[in-house]
Amino acid sequence: MIEEKIIVGKDGKYPLNGILSLPNNCNSPIPALVLVHGSGPNDMDESIGKNKPFRDIAGYLPSKGIAVLRYHKRFFAHHKKMAKEDTSTITVKSETIEDAILATNLLRGDNRIDSDKIYILGHSLGGMLAPRIDAEGGNFAGLIIWAGSPRKLTDILVSQNEEMIPQLGKLLQIFAKKQFKSLKAKFDALEGMTEDESKKAKFLGGASLWYLKEMADHPASDYLKVIEKPVFILHPEKDSHVSVEKDFELYKKICAGKQNVHFKLYPELNHLFMKSVYGRIKDLGKEYKIPQNVDATVLDDISQFILGK
Repeated sequence: MIEEKIIVGKDGKYPLNGILSLPNNCNSPIPALVLVHGSGPNDMDESIGKNKPFRDIAGYLPSKGIAVLRYHKRFFAHHKKMAKEDTSTITVKSETIEDAILATNLLRGDNRIDSDKIYILGHSLGGMLAPRIDAEGGNFAGLIIWAGSPRKLTDILVSQNEEMIPQLGKLLQIFAKKQFKSLKAKFDALEGMTEDESKKAKFLGGASLWYLKEMADHPASDYLKVIEKPVFILHPEKDSHVSVEKDFELYKKICAGKQNVHFKLYPELNHLFMKSVYGRIKDLGKEYKIPQNVDATVLDDISQFILGK
C-alpha cells in the first residue's frame, strides 16, 4: 500500500488535509471509497479514544484493490476560524456534505480511479447523511451506511439520554434529568419554529436549533425510498448510540421489498465495529480507551460489497 497526502477543497475557504491510500503499482482504474465521519470534530482517522476506525479501513481495502480517501473534518481542521463566525447558519451541509462531495470530485479527477466505481461509507451521522450526500452531488456507485439511523437526530439524542440517565448515580441523575427536561422542551418546540426562530435558539454546545431543523427537513427515508443503486446497511448489535430495534429495524421497514438494499447485523460489536466490552452508554469513555481494531469480518464484507462479490 502507498499513502499520498491530498487536500480536499484546496482552493476553497476550508482546505482539509487528507490521505489517499492506494494499492502498490496501481496501473489501471480501480474502485474507491470516501469515508465520512460521525458527529463532532473528527480527524481523518476518526480517532475516538485509542481507536482509529477510518485508519483501519484505509489500511485494509488497498490490499483488495480498493483506494480509500479520508480527510480531516471541517470542524477539526478549522475550529478556531469557525468559532469566530456566525454559528447560527451552520448546518450538516456546511459541516459535512459539501466536503464529502469535494472529496468525491477529487477522486473523479484522478485517472487511477474508476469514476464509475466510487462508493461512500458514512459512519454514524455520516451514515445518516450518506443518502443525501449521494443525491446532492455525490452520485456514488453505492452507499455503505455504518451504524447510522433513519430517525431524526433529536429523537436519537432523546433516546440516548433516556438510556443513560438511569445508569448514573443519584446525584448525577438529578442534574441530568433537569438538563434533559430543558433540552427536550426545545426539541418539542422545534417543529413549530420558523427558520429565523430556530437560528436564534441554542442547544448543546451553543449550536443553533437550525442545525437540527434543517437536517430534519431532509429525512433519510425520502432518499432511501427512491434510491435504486446498491446500499449496504451494517449495524453493530451492541451499539450504545443507535439501536437494533429503533434504527436497524426501521431501515428494514423503510426499504422493505427493495432488492438493492442489503442488511447485516454484527453480534457483540460496538459503535466502532469493535468488540463491545462494557455494553452501557455511560461506560463508552472507558470502552473507547481500550485499543482495538475494526472487526476483520466487517472489513471483508465492505470490500466484498464494493467489488460486487
